[in-house]
Amino acid sequence: MSPSERISRTSSRLFLVALLVIPACNKAEQEASPAPITSASAATQPPAQDEATRTTRALALQKPSGSSAVDKEIEVLERRIEKTPDPIDPWLLLGRAWIRKARYESDPGYYLNAGAVADLVLGREPKNRPARNLRAAVLLESHAFVEAKDLADQILAEDAEDLLALGTKADAALELGNFDEAVTSAQRLMDLKPSLPAYARAGLLSSLQGDAAAAKKNYRAAMDASDPRDPEPFAWVLVEAAKVFWHEGDVDGADKGFDRALSAVADYPPALVGKARVALAKGDAKRAAELAARAFAKSPLCETAWLLGDARRAAGDEKGAEEAYKRVAEIGRASDKRTLAAFLASKDKDHDEALALIREEMKVRKGIHTTDVLAWALYRKGDFAAARKESDAARAHGTREPMLLFHAGAIRIAQGEKKEGEKLVREALTMNPHFEPTAVAEAKKLLGEGG
Repeated sequence: MSPSERISRTSSRLFLVALLVIPACNKAEQEASPAPITSASAATQPPAQDEATRTTRALALQKPSGSSAVDKEIEVLERRIEKTPDPIDPWLLLGRAWIRKARYESDPGYYLNAGAVADLVLGREPKNRPARNLRAAVLLESHAFVEAKDLADQILAEDAEDLLALGTKADAALELGNFDEAVTSAQRLMDLKPSLPAYARAGLLSSLQGDAAAAKKNYRAAMDASDPRDPEPFAWVLVEAAKVFWHEGDVDGADKGFDRALSAVADYPPALVGKARVALAKGDAKRAAELAARAFAKSPLCETAWLLGDARRAAGDEKGAEEAYKRVAEIGRASDKRTLAAFLASKDKDHDEALALIREEMKVRKGIHTTDVLAWALYRKGDFAAARKESDAARAHGTREPMLLFHAGAIRIAQGEKKEGEKLVREALTMNPHFEPTAVAEAKKLLGEGG
């Protein structure tokens, strides 16, 4: 049975492993030993190691900022740990709470706190499975995909039904370009425990295979399986589902999804970004800039800065646009090479840097969208044969997104396949005439329709 067929069978019933880390759904949870986190022999440890442990402990027990439910949960767990630090279970709950805070705030910095918790537990219990799964989730978020998958494989060698490890393996495999392996792991997860994390992964994989109908059904099932006590995963699924409508050009449908996500989690950055794209598509550049600025203030991501710059430029704020584009470069060079490479290639500037950045990213990440950025960077350099090879690889699983179609069409036109290339470019514009401002303008020029 093909990967596509296996996923389609789940459509009537991710992509972030953190969705699985939140609930205590793993039988390994009950296997944690109550070995102490602190050690009576600490005084005999080498000074450097002792100092490192104190630093890690301080990070794990850092006082949270804010007054949300998860902040209060972290505070309660920290007080409990400070009073009785020996039991392991409160530490594991604390690590999960830090991951939830990272998701609610859309701030990956909090994964460092979760990682510190995992390190402390593993320092006492190197084989503690819940802590290893927590460490794997942090590795995944840190884009250490090879290490995350290796750790998941080690856990699965001990227990082939470990749900957390299956989620990690599916996500890491997808980022590493091992699509069939991602599908197999996601299918195994679905077979063992149909749940929000399983449905969400099925939704993503269906979307990447070009099956929008199956993606919508899976995301709908994920929403139905959500826990009302923890609305963030529900909001995340709503945003992912809204993206399917966006790719189809259903701007109003996408907007409703983003609104529902904001109703579930106020000022949720991914939903604000989605609404900013919708506002820009509808010609309200000022509103788009306001929404993107709100999202960036809460979660300063490279992609959001890019959108903010485009919205400001469309609104006539050239100085503000340049300030935002400067942040794209700063953040991209520091932590998001793929998005910066995509930005530079999209804007048709700094070709050598764009290609160097994406080739560096390909060393650790070879998924569909990374490969497509490489194709576009090669196109800008004039290496059309290599660009065609990477573009074909990016679309090998049937992914139907306007940006990928536009890139594939432009590359074919450059190779002299004008009829086939223009067909793909026109298809991209037909799917969503507003998919990305710079790309849309270039696509129209390729078809002789002006800017």
